[in-house]
Amino acid sequence: MDRRRLSLLLLIASVTLSFAFVIVVPSFARAHPTSTSSSTSCKQQGEDSIIVMAKPTASGIPRWYQHEISVTAPNRGCHLITHQIAAAIKYDITNINIGMVNLFIQHTSASLTINENADPDVLRDMEVALNKLVPGTWTADGTFHHTAEGEDDMPGHVKSSLMGSSLNIPIRNGHMALGTWQGIYLNEHRNQGGWGGGHTRKIIITLQGQS
Repeated sequence: MDRRRLSLLLLIASVTLSFAFVIVVPSFARAHPTSTSSSTSCKQQGEDSIIVMAKPTASGIPRWYQHEISVTAPNRGCHLITHQIAAAIKYDITNINIGMVNLFIQHTSASLTINENADPDVLRDMEVALNKLVPGTWTADGTFHHTAEGEDDMPGHVKSSLMGSSLNIPIRNGHMALGTWQGIYLNEHRNQGGWGGGHTRKIIITLQGQS
């Protein structure tokens, strides 16, 4: 009888331990998730730090597009080119709900900026202000040493650096998120501008974002 009782007690103890193990393991798994159908996990800075990252869905695929356009300004000065940029990207940008357009001009005596798109006086006044900031007379009076290409050579380089060679414009719901009165300017800083006979300026347009 003692042996039978002992065997029965051992059997009960074994079943109890097995049942407890089954309860504990799922509890641990819930506290430390490894993977699910909708997320992945990774450890960072210690065993207890877990980061859960959502897997990309079909509607959030990263998208990249790139174009190159050439623009020749009708003369020296500031010129609106918003329509040329929009025309170059009109098909690709509709595939992006949130993202960024980067514009980069591949020249050192022309520049890009964003400013007033309605009153043409602003275009004129911007050119006047730039000429007062960096006058062409600095080439003749010895202020500048780089004068090989004429009076507007070094002033053009300085103006280009002041205004900048690239722009970033947000994309929202398939459109450039420019303000109501904002336009994209090509600033031509050399006198040799002119349709068909001036400096041809190349602009690289890169779009990135997700649908």
